[in-house]
Amino acid sequence: MLFSRKLYFSCSLLLFCLPQIVQAENDSNNQSTETLSAQCPLPIFSDIGQGISVTDSSIRISSLEANIEKDQRALFNGSVILVDKTQKIMADQLAFNRLKMQIDAVGNIQYQSKDINIFADSLSASKTERSTTMTAAAYQLDGNPGHGKAQVLSINNEGLLNLSDSTFTTCLQEVPDWQIKASEINLSATGDFGEAYGAQFRVLDVPVLYVPYFYFPISKNRLSGFLYPEAGNSTNSGVEFSAPFYWNIAENYDATITPHYMSKRGLQIITEFRYMHDMQAGQIDLEYLNNDREITSNDDARYLARIQHVGTFSEDFRAYLDFTTISDDNYLVDIGSKQYNYNDTYLYQTGELAYFGEQWQSTIKLQDFEVLGDHQPSYKTLPHIDLSAQQPLNFLNGQFEVYSEITNFQTAEQDEAEANRYHVEAGVTFPIARPAWFLNSEVKLLHTYYQQDNIQQGSPLESTVSRTIPKVRLHGGINFDRDIFAFGQSYRQTLEPQLQYLYVPEKDQSMIGLYDTTDLQEDYHGIFRDISYSGLDRIAAANQYTWGITSRLLNEENLEVLRVSVGRIQYLGSSSDNSNLANDVLLTNNGQVNEVQPALAADLFYRINHQWQISGDIQYNTLDDYTNKGQINIDYQMTKYTLLQLNHRYTRNVSGESIEQASALTSFAINQNWAFVGRLTQDLKQDRSLESYAGLQYESCCWAVRIAYYRHINSNLDTDGIGTDGREPFDSGIDFKLVIKGFDGNQSAIGTQEMLDKSIFGYKRPYYLQN
Repeated sequence: MLFSRKLYFSCSLLLFCLPQIVQAENDSNNQSTETLSAQCPLPIFSDIGQGISVTDSSIRISSLEANIEKDQRALFNGSVILVDKTQKIMADQLAFNRLKMQIDAVGNIQYQSKDINIFADSLSASKTERSTTMTAAAYQLDGNPGHGKAQVLSINNEGLLNLSDSTFTTCLQEVPDWQIKASEINLSATGDFGEAYGAQFRVLDVPVLYVPYFYFPISKNRLSGFLYPEAGNSTNSGVEFSAPFYWNIAENYDATITPHYMSKRGLQIITEFRYMHDMQAGQIDLEYLNNDREITSNDDARYLARIQHVGTFSEDFRAYLDFTTISDDNYLVDIGSKQYNYNDTYLYQTGELAYFGEQWQSTIKLQDFEVLGDHQPSYKTLPHIDLSAQQPLNFLNGQFEVYSEITNFQTAEQDEAEANRYHVEAGVTFPIARPAWFLNSEVKLLHTYYQQDNIQQGSPLESTVSRTIPKVRLHGGINFDRDIFAFGQSYRQTLEPQLQYLYVPEKDQSMIGLYDTTDLQEDYHGIFRDISYSGLDRIAAANQYTWGITSRLLNEENLEVLRVSVGRIQYLGSSSDNSNLANDVLLTNNGQVNEVQPALAADLFYRINHQWQISGDIQYNTLDDYTNKGQINIDYQMTKYTLLQLNHRYTRNVSGESIEQASALTSFAINQNWAFVGRLTQDLKQDRSLESYAGLQYESCCWAVRIAYYRHINSNLDTDGIGTDGREPFDSGIDFKLVIKGFDGNQSAIGTQEMLDKSIFGYKRPYYLQN
């Protein structure tokens, strides 16, 4: 029977099973640029048999001509399209044998499923054998840059895609930058991984490496195997090379084991174990170097171990753990770690269990800090237990509040005092908030009791101390706004004055040790706090009012363009009357007694446009006419690859020394493929460079390479001299990284954020730029 029009042929044949190649999701967290994204489009194929839908186990075939012989064999010619529930075939000619349950097709064949497109010269599929074979095939994974060619392409009954005399690459150009050419390539039925036998790794079609067997991922699903290696060279450690191995243990467990070779120091093993179970999650990190060859005075192993855990047991209970220990103070300086910055001076050791109820909350905390270097040791809190509760009142939107805590302070220093502290504060607050104004009032009574032990002879500390102090605070403000026209645009200008009065009577507290107390910053927001010190060992006397005023410019999109804030604390009486530490020799800085000083605080933010932004703040002592602290930042950001940041910061007193630094950071795209990152930080007080960094990166659609030079000042934190043998004043080196993109199903740009973060101070992207 011969037809000269489109014909739809239905039967109950299940064709064959092709592998389900998982489409990779885009990683929105990766840095990318519009330029690079536009440069790397994935092929898009039109839908075969558009409008033809099959929802059952039947097959529909359309063609220009059809010839059916005895209801056993059918031959279709001209624009043949076969459609079943999961796949489609287009060919010049297709034959269907009903008895053998076999399909044969020739001429311009295109096979299509939701996961793959295949082009071939011939196709043969058998339902009884559950296999399919295509010749002279070219394939493209859907939603994935992976593609290649095969002399013979076959699919077995388990859905494994077998490619004979084949290639695989994620590069889209006609002559790929790199490709795998192998006698045999197998792609899994799930589309998670591929394996190659007798493989050549070719660069610009030139073989550079032969591998008898090669295993690689082709999706973002987790698979065990080696990750991208990294290489470099540094003054501290010599030539460095690391090759991470990822172990996919189970659905909710995995580990990464990284051998890290350093030519000067030896072989270090870095392990990371992650876990998730119900509502619990955590990570265990261990870094171990058995014998550091660079240290001749000590043969002990050098290590860092860290445990982190966050868990929720119910709607009300939460657990948190962050514990780190280290072999010696100079470990971070000499070897470095991804867990901490190399110039950090303390490590977290905290465990916490918290309960959150509707009207009361409680926390049990164990806390310590492993202090590195010649710094004042911190006290352990073993334990700290606090309880807080709130009860609404029936008038003025008031609330009765109670906070109490019990804390045990311990120290490893034999000549330092230890203590138990019992504290409770109770009072009422009356918060009133309206669109145009607010007024917050509070009256509280604070009572603290200390039991102090190990008091040294001649110390002003007393074994038991009881302290009761009232506190009164009034804080209010008004919001004004008006519409103005300036610089050719319409704006809304605000004027937001606020005033606070704080009263705390003076109390001699010199008989109390300092266990968790230090100064707090008095920036513009800080001058409106009701405390001057952290912790409870010192409650500063106050008979003062604080005034402040903020003005903003908001554009028609209600985006803040300009903000200027200025405020000051005004003391009612002499400054020494407002500091109960005037005669307290315990809280000193380089031998100088800390005193509360009149301070003017100002804050500035100016968003010039979508690319430019200026911000800064200053804390100025109005009594002695000097700046306590100040900084200014200038940010320019055209794209995520093109930015500039200039910074100047000054602090008058850090451990008795003043600090003044200036830094410049830039990242810019040279063209579509090349990007540069540079940073320079200068110590203006000692006229020396603290850090310099220059990195160059090439990135295409399917691979990227990064090389960077760095130089930063070394610290010496270890008072025992461990790790100080022959240390240079500066550590300098070269980092190198090569990335073959697309193996993990991700073609997104790797960006320059990793290079921006590799520094002492890191890089903080301004919030308002390019959002």
